[in-house]
Amino acid sequence: MNLGEVRESLEQLGLTAAASVLEQRLETAIAQQITYLEFLADLLLAEQAERRARYLATRTRLANLPFRKTLADFDFSFQPSIDERQIRELANLGFVQQAANILFLGPPGVGKTHLAVALGLTALEQGYSVYFTTAHKLVEDLATASRENQLRRRLKLYLAPKVLIVDEIGYEIFPPQAATLFFQLVSIRYEKGSIILTSNKSFGEWGEVLGDAVIATAILDRLLHHAHIVNIRGESYRLRERKAAGLYLSPALKPSLGSDNIQNTAFNP
Repeated sequence: MNLGEVRESLEQLGLTAAASVLEQRLETAIAQQITYLEFLADLLLAEQAERRARYLATRTRLANLPFRKTLADFDFSFQPSIDERQIRELANLGFVQQAANILFLGPPGVGKTHLAVALGLTALEQGYSVYFTTAHKLVEDLATASRENQLRRRLKLYLAPKVLIVDEIGYEIFPPQAATLFFQLVSIRYEKGSIILTSNKSFGEWGEVLGDAVIATAILDRLLHHAHIVNIRGESYRLRERKAAGLYLSPALKPSLGSDNIQNTAFNP
């Protein structure tokens, strides 16, 4: 059997990665005089690495992440209020094994979503299932499913992943009945799967956001029972970039033009 026939056999067996590197690895084996066993192991490792990469790419696509940013991309020096050691510890994924939650709180632009996605990517790399959604899309989806008597089936999308990321709690007021649907989801996932949640509202404001103070209290009771809370106080990354580009004027310098006025409000949980 010649080289071409061996490559064809590997492809027929579905070992496409091994087939693609066969000639290169064979030349290396001859030059380094490695054993047959080492040569075979090298081919199999190449195949395993390629399959793992494809598997991770598929899982990442299904996770619905809005972007790919890791902890290595996060500028901790710009947000000194964040305990970097705490974030690194969370990246060990003990919270997933314990079905605990993570809540990132802070004003817009301080890196809450970045950190949530980075932990989601870390979980994916370790073989855990992850799904990302915004709070608005989540409750809108569940409300539609409820009206169509498909709620139980639709809930499975949000119950299946080991890590559910719910972004932007507080950016929009929940529509009627949405708080009840969100409560159902949180209750079913309670102590079974982790939720990573980001919010620009303090817990005391959740009653207003959800439109029901009683349900908000019940939701927080379950979310916070096993939870890590990361409270971020700092300047917006996006605002920093605009300042660096000379595209931002502070409120004191910006002309008063009605709706163009900028008002800064501090986040105070």
